[in-house]
Amino acid sequence: MPMTVTELRLYNSLTRAIEPFRPRTPGRATVYSCGPTVYSRQHLGNMRPYVLADLLTRVLRLQGLEVKHVINITDVGHLTDDADQGEDKLELAAQRSGSSALEVARVWTELFKRDLQRLEVREPDVWARATEHIPEQVAMIQQLEAKGLTYRGEDGVYFDTAKDPGYGALSRAKASAEHARVSAGASKRNPADFALWKFSPTEGPQRQLEWPSPWGVGFPGWHIECSAMATRHLGPHIDIHTGGIDHVAVHHNNEIAQSENALGVRPWVQVWMHGAWLLFDGEKVSKSRSHERLPPNLDDLSPLGVTPGGFRYYLYTAHYRSPLNLSGEALRGAETARKRLRAIVRAGAATDAAPTPPSSALGALRQKFHDALCVDLDAPRALAVLWQIADHSAPLPERAHLLRELGDVIGLGLAAPPPAMEDDALVESLVARRNQAREARDFALSDALRAELLAKGVIVEDSPAGSTWRRL
Repeated sequence: MPMTVTELRLYNSLTRAIEPFRPRTPGRATVYSCGPTVYSRQHLGNMRPYVLADLLTRVLRLQGLEVKHVINITDVGHLTDDADQGEDKLELAAQRSGSSALEVARVWTELFKRDLQRLEVREPDVWARATEHIPEQVAMIQQLEAKGLTYRGEDGVYFDTAKDPGYGALSRAKASAEHARVSAGASKRNPADFALWKFSPTEGPQRQLEWPSPWGVGFPGWHIECSAMATRHLGPHIDIHTGGIDHVAVHHNNEIAQSENALGVRPWVQVWMHGAWLLFDGEKVSKSRSHERLPPNLDDLSPLGVTPGGFRYYLYTAHYRSPLNLSGEALRGAETARKRLRAIVRAGAATDAAPTPPSSALGALRQKFHDALCVDLDAPRALAVLWQIADHSAPLPERAHLLRELGDVIGLGLAAPPPAMEDDALVESLVARRNQAREARDFALSDALRAELLAKGVIVEDSPAGSTWRRL
C-alpha cells in the first residue's frame, strides 16, 4: 500500500497556532537549535530539546526535504544569572577545576556529543562554537550601532529595546518578571535592554577569554552569539528555530531584536518551536536545583535499569509542548515498553523471512504513524500506532519489519545491537584512569571516562571502599 505524503503542520510559538510548514526555499529547510553552555555535564532536562530537534529534522527529511541543521556551542559569554550580571560560567568552571576555560569547554562538549549519540540524536550539519565566531558577532553589533540601536554603559555595550517597537513579540511582553530579575546592577536604561558586548574587568584576575573590539577589550553577550552564528551558517532567513521554553522570555526575544534589526528582515525566523520542561515534584529539572532522588544525567539511569533508548522512549510518552514529570517508575515503564518492542523485532529477524511490503492493514497503520508525526510531531500518537502494529494479527516477520522501519524514523533503535563487549584488561585500564582522575579532583575527565565505559556496556559503581564495575 503506497504511502501518502501528509502536509507537515507545526505549532509556531510566535503566532501561537499550528500552521502548515512551507520552507522559504522549496525542497530545502534550515533549522537552528540553541545548544548547551559547556561548563558542566548536561542533565536529563537539558536533553529534551535536542531530542525534539532530532525528531523534527527526521520528519523534515521524511517529507523529502534537504535539511541543514546548526547547533551552537556556547563556550563564552553566558553569565551566572543567565543575563548580563555575574561571572562567566566557563571562566568560573575553569577557576574551580584548575583547567583552562577552553579545556573545560572541550571536555564537556565531547561528553555532550557522546550523550547525544547514546540517545540516537543525529549530528547536526554544523557545530557552531561561539569562540570561533567573534568577528561575526562584532560585525553584527556594528550593524546595530550604525542604526542607532545601541548605547554604551559602564560595563558594556547594550541594545536599546525602547527603539524597537516590535520587541517582545515572541513572549508578547516588552519586559517580563525575568527581565526585572536580571536587571539589577546592570548599567541599563530599561529592564529589557541586554548586553551585546561586555568589557573585561579592570580589577581582579584577567579573563582567559577576551578579545579586542571597537568598544574595548571584552567578550560578546550571550544573545548576540546565536544571532551571528545562525546568520553565518544559514543566511538572513531561517525556517525553524528550536529551543527550550525557558528561552522565550529573554534569550529568543533578544535574538529576534538583534537579528531583524541588524539584517533588516522580518520575520527572521519563520517558525519558533519550544519544548516544555521536565518536572520533578512540579519543579523544573535544572542544574541550580539539587534533586537527590533524580538521576541527574544519562550515566545515572543505569542503576535504575534504564538505557538511553528507554529515556528517549519516555520523552515520547508526552507531547513535546507538554511538561513531563520525571520518576523512576515512569522511566522503568518506558524501558520495559521499548524492550517489548525490541523483542518483537528480534524475534521477527530470527525467522530469516525475507522482508515483504506491509499488508493493506499494516500499510494503513504505517500511514497513520506518519500522519501523527505530521501533526506537530505527535510522538505519543505515533507510539500508540507502534503498539497497534505490535499487537496486530499479521505475521510476525511483517510486523517486526515495520516496527524496525518506523522505530528508525523516530530514533528508537529497536534493532540496535547491544553494546560491544570489551576486553577485561581494557576495562580495568579505563577504570584505573578514572580513579586517578577522581583522586586528582578532575571530575570532568572522571565523568568522561565513566560515560566511555558505559558506552562500552560497563557500569562503574563508586562507594567509600572504592570503585567496582560490572557489565550491562
